[in-house]
Amino acid sequence: MANEFHTLLDATIQHLEGLKARGARHVAVTPATLQALRKPLAKTQAPAAGPAPAAPVKAPGRVQAGTPAARTLPSSSLPLSSKTPLQGAEKEKAMRALAARVTGCTKCPRLPESRTQTVFGVGTVHARLMFVGEAPGADEDAQGEPFVGRAGQLLTKIIETMGLQRGEVYIGNILKCRPDTPGQSSGNRKPTPVEMATCLGYLEEQIGIIQPQVMVALGATAVQGLLGQQVAGRTMGSLRGDWLEWRGIPLMVTYHPAYLLRNQSLTEKRKVWEDMLKVMAKLELPISAKQRGFFLKK
Repeated sequence: MANEFHTLLDATIQHLEGLKARGARHVAVTPATLQALRKPLAKTQAPAAGPAPAAPVKAPGRVQAGTPAARTLPSSSLPLSSKTPLQGAEKEKAMRALAARVTGCTKCPRLPESRTQTVFGVGTVHARLMFVGEAPGADEDAQGEPFVGRAGQLLTKIIETMGLQRGEVYIGNILKCRPDTPGQSSGNRKPTPVEMATCLGYLEEQIGIIQPQVMVALGATAVQGLLGQQVAGRTMGSLRGDWLEWRGIPLMVTYHPAYLLRNQSLTEKRKVWEDMLKVMAKLELPISAKQRGFFLKK
């Protein structure tokens, strides 16, 4: 039990340091979470003999992220290797419950008022491959589904060119709400570090439920949201095409489909396609000679 507790403690501190690096300064603590975490603590520290129980610790309502006093850790933030994967209908039930929680989320101060609806995710909970973008745009906010605009249509074509269907993978975002754009009638903006840190827990839970074999980060904001300081100072040009890792899951970094809409050259398209060929190889998907030759200059 002592080893399990210290594993949990180390994971807690690592998670909170990651949140702090992304701009978070406080983490909400629920009494239920503290009570659950107090149980292994009491078992680990209880004396070998003597009936007198340890005095209860008064739980603060909020703790500063990254401090030694912090002891809260959502189950979704544990390393995936330490969790028992859900199976079959359990995955579907857990994802439905999470979607219901996200629908009523009001954690951010402005986004709940400006959104049309939350944009949870789309695809199968049994996916081997998961794509992660940054945040919903206007089309996604209107339809309630990620990647349905022009960039989303291009992503669907990429998935189909890989020999898969959109319904065979899972697609989610760092943010579940469209970032507000006060004073603008159109256009989008990038999520702030605080917004990403606030919403990231939902994506972590999605990943924990699905347990994909491979993940793809679409664009700089997505990889920054997932890896934080691990990629600080690195450009997309230096990141794309590399295998990184998120809690034991291979993570491929590639350009966002919107980038390809702005840059129509075969060279840039080929770069993204080479990344997808690596993903296909990692998943041991069949790769034809025709697929290997896409976007090469004749």
